[in-house]
Amino acid sequence: MADSIPLNPVRKNSRRIPYYNSARLSRFSFEDEPSNLDEMPLMMSEEGFENDESDYQTLPRARANQRRRGLAWFLFGGWKVLCGSCCDCLARCCRRKKELKARTVWLGCPEKCEEKYPKNGIKNQKYNVITFVPGVLYQQFKFFLNLYFLVVACSQFVPSLKIGYLYTYWAPLGFVLAVTMVREAVDEVRRYQRDKEMNSQLYSKLTVRGKVQVKSSDIQVGDLIIVEKNQRIPADMIFLRTSEKNGACFIRTDQLDGETDWKLKVAVGCTQRLPAVGDLFSIKAFVYAQKPQLDIHSFEGNFTREDTDPQLHESLSIENTLWASTVVASGTVIGVVIYTGKETRSVLNTSYAKNKVGLLDLELNRLTKALFLAQVVLSVVMVALQGFSGPWFRNLFRFVVLFSYIIPISLRVNLDMGKAAYGWMIMKDENIPGTVVRTSTIPEELGRLIYLLTDKTGTLTQNEMIFKRLHLGTVSYGTDTMDEIQSHIIQSYALVPPQPSNGSTSGATPSRKPQSSGPKVRKSVSSRIHEAVKAIALCHNVTPVYESHGNGEPETTEADQDFSDDNRTYQASSPDEVALVRWTESVGLTLVNRDLGSLQLKTPSGQILSFHILQIFPFTSESKRMGIIVREESTGDITFYMKGADVAMASIVQYNDWLEEECGNMAREGLRTLVVAKKSLSEEQYQDFENRYNQAKLSIHDRGLKVAAVVESLEREMELLCLTGVEDQLQADVRPTLELLRNAGIKIWMLTGDKLETATCIAKSSHLVSRNQDIHVFKPVSNRGEAHLELNAFRRKHDCALVISGDSLEVCLRYYEHEFVELACQCPAVVCCRCSPTQKAQIVTLLQQHTDNRTCAIGDGGNDVSMIQAADCGIGIEGKEGKQASLAADFSITQFKHIGRLLMVHGRNSYKRSAALGQFVMHRGMIISTMQAVFSSIFYFASVPLYQGFLMVGYATIYTMFPVFSLVLDQDVKPEMALLYPELYKDLTKGRSLSFKTFLIWVLISVYQGGILMYGALVLFESEFVHVVAISFTALILTELLMVALTIRTWHWLMVLAEFFSLGCYLASLAFLNEYFDLSYITTWPFLWKVSAITLVSCLPLYIIKYLKRKFSPPSYSKLSS
Repeated sequence: MADSIPLNPVRKNSRRIPYYNSARLSRFSFEDEPSNLDEMPLMMSEEGFENDESDYQTLPRARANQRRRGLAWFLFGGWKVLCGSCCDCLARCCRRKKELKARTVWLGCPEKCEEKYPKNGIKNQKYNVITFVPGVLYQQFKFFLNLYFLVVACSQFVPSLKIGYLYTYWAPLGFVLAVTMVREAVDEVRRYQRDKEMNSQLYSKLTVRGKVQVKSSDIQVGDLIIVEKNQRIPADMIFLRTSEKNGACFIRTDQLDGETDWKLKVAVGCTQRLPAVGDLFSIKAFVYAQKPQLDIHSFEGNFTREDTDPQLHESLSIENTLWASTVVASGTVIGVVIYTGKETRSVLNTSYAKNKVGLLDLELNRLTKALFLAQVVLSVVMVALQGFSGPWFRNLFRFVVLFSYIIPISLRVNLDMGKAAYGWMIMKDENIPGTVVRTSTIPEELGRLIYLLTDKTGTLTQNEMIFKRLHLGTVSYGTDTMDEIQSHIIQSYALVPPQPSNGSTSGATPSRKPQSSGPKVRKSVSSRIHEAVKAIALCHNVTPVYESHGNGEPETTEADQDFSDDNRTYQASSPDEVALVRWTESVGLTLVNRDLGSLQLKTPSGQILSFHILQIFPFTSESKRMGIIVREESTGDITFYMKGADVAMASIVQYNDWLEEECGNMAREGLRTLVVAKKSLSEEQYQDFENRYNQAKLSIHDRGLKVAAVVESLEREMELLCLTGVEDQLQADVRPTLELLRNAGIKIWMLTGDKLETATCIAKSSHLVSRNQDIHVFKPVSNRGEAHLELNAFRRKHDCALVISGDSLEVCLRYYEHEFVELACQCPAVVCCRCSPTQKAQIVTLLQQHTDNRTCAIGDGGNDVSMIQAADCGIGIEGKEGKQASLAADFSITQFKHIGRLLMVHGRNSYKRSAALGQFVMHRGMIISTMQAVFSSIFYFASVPLYQGFLMVGYATIYTMFPVFSLVLDQDVKPEMALLYPELYKDLTKGRSLSFKTFLIWVLISVYQGGILMYGALVLFESEFVHVVAISFTALILTELLMVALTIRTWHWLMVLAEFFSLGCYLASLAFLNEYFDLSYITTWPFLWKVSAITLVSCLPLYIIKYLKRKFSPPSYSKLSS
């Protein structure tokens, strides 16, 4: 059907019609002829799809062009891609990844397993003892810069190529490697300790001889494991038994899917009914489980008991599973292990940390390649001017080594020390307390971000629901008028006689009698409030749990239960429901007890109302509503209550003129709305419904559709009771922070595992989507044709935010990856809901591949780890969901609002400072290489060094190091200004602080200054050559100190100290440098005026140019600071 939709430009209407059959037309009807023109092919460029109409393998030319590979592609990085592919291929052959298979697991019999399954250990280390040194060395020498230094240093072992002392080459390289190895070793030890702590956790294992303590890492497939309350589940298990009377328990899944609401899990009926725990070994049973897979929301399996006649079979679904890394929230559970280690859902959804390299490092790597090319060209020119005489090849290599200072090794040292300094400054910033820098190699990335991908629950929101609004159609109650509701409830239940037999007749009957006579009779506000509150208190899936003060275990017997408020907690799979039940408690109607078949409420006067639960229709993402049928014990009245989203309930409730308008008003306030309705049923009506419902549940074909049809027969003309508004509280200052980021040109995508409605609501309330912006909700699509049509519909929308579910996203990416990403990137905001952890990471990778822009991911739960590790820059928040995300991230913060300062202030400073520092260190190398070139060309192109031994070491270290490194304290804009004008951040993303243009300017400055210093010294020296060295070297040191002063934009007292300290060190060392200088000459006036004159000529023009530029073409930030 849909697969036969043509993907080439549509030319004639007649050619299109045959491709749609009646079923497809009914869903995607075309209203009029002009709309046919909109059914254009999915192309961003004007070129159409190539070749045959129904050839699905065809790609847009734009994409095909990207794949064309020639000699240019090979030379400019293609060789690297090919080498990488070969290495990956080799690695795959060596590792031989084991194929995952379905399995049969016998209860408590690991030895019966047909295959060997992976060990249940957690391993997050990058290296082991053998691979550590080779691994770290590879990571260092895969950069051209470091490899170059290694080759140059090794060349000094060859006598004919030796230029200076060995230590001048090996000491800096050894220092860089030592620092890197120590840093990596510390990180590895920390990872090892964390893993050891997790793997050493003890669990109780059931054996024939009783309980045995076993380490988490020693658990095997087939083991029966006991997990206590608040204990982490160590492996993927099937839930067999629980201490809870109703055969179900709650688990917390925040480290798996990011949601803090508790999930209800049900034990296998056959094993839960066994009289004692020990009977698990007296039965002969096995579990058949599907092969391990990524999807955390689905599972298919069977439980079979063989020792009965006939055999007992029970189907297993997701509600019978206990996934690893979740936590038991109620009772004690026993499960049989089906997947361990690498095969568990949590590990399959975890991507391993990659070594992140900053964009600035890659840019500097490119510049060093350009410098190397210049160095080789210069060496060839020198040899050519010699006339290629004698052993010219050796001379060429000597020149290459001689000019090796063009690429200074101190570049790596300075940048690494700079990064460490930025990290220290971030952690010491009092405005963002608790911030931790875990990856010290990429602080500059914070200043180059274009996309921010954020989690919702716990990151943008606190996941704390608060009841805000109750609307009854004619009257609305807010937080300030809740006491009125309370007084109405107290009043309506005060009329009830205290006899238990009467129950709540007075409260319930008056509301029903008028309805039976006809809907025209107006009810009093008091009775309407009473009905609404009662409906909210009954229509839910919440269970109250009572903690006994002794051992913390839930109490079991009803007789002993203490219905006092101080030790009651509510458990539910949705925080919205808990908020509603807490609210009914606050106004006087309290849920005190619930099991699978009944439910009890307590009135303000302390009377207990009992209800039998006849049927429950749970909430699903398709139906968007949940219902419950209850029979009141005292009166025998049967009532069907229902609550759900306004879109689902609008057609179910009786006609009214206020629901749609009020839902819109609440949504604009950022409230999550629920419509509550009811219907009274007679005994006959209910019996008829129950018979049809049970029949539908037994049908083999289309069971789901038949059941839904029977339930829908009840959902007609329901009485609308009220509309509720619940607020999911946002984190502090989320709105101003998101606005700041948007103004800074950062595009924000929200990736959440939550429902579509909730995600849309939070996007509005957090102002991720501004009030005047449209929202395009991408319809659910399941195949290529539907995706094609929906993408065309989306393409016609302009400047609107996109909301899409994980399933639809997967279909779009399978068939239209390039087109979808291109369309989504044009949106001001994108919301992806129902995303799995793996999908979050895929979206990050897609943006990196298709846009070449820098991405940042921020989250707070274990389900965000993959996304954080995949992004160029990962930020973790230490929140309610634990520390997993913050430990895996590059930067850890305590609140979402801190991201503003982290990017605008520290990101800006880190990038600007590193760019200035990198270029200045290069300038320092280029100036001395220019002087060497001038010197060699004048002295018959001899490959003899101008400065030897300590002069070269001193120049790169003690004489200039401190002033140059003090550039890490420089700032162009005050922090307050950077936060006040976030638009300044846009300039950083263009990468203008370090580009080929700025680099070329520094090259010209270096050539000019090197030429002036060398020629000046040669012109002004009189008798001895040693005077040339003294004049030129002293002028060089002074020039470098003055150039640092020229580069600085904001002075710091440490900068001044560094300048004078370096000058003092040089002057003091002159006394010991008699090997290089004529000490009697450097104390004379001619020496002083010659040095001063040369320094003035080399620096003064640059100071004049800087003054004129600031006066006539000032940068944007200087306009603000003035």
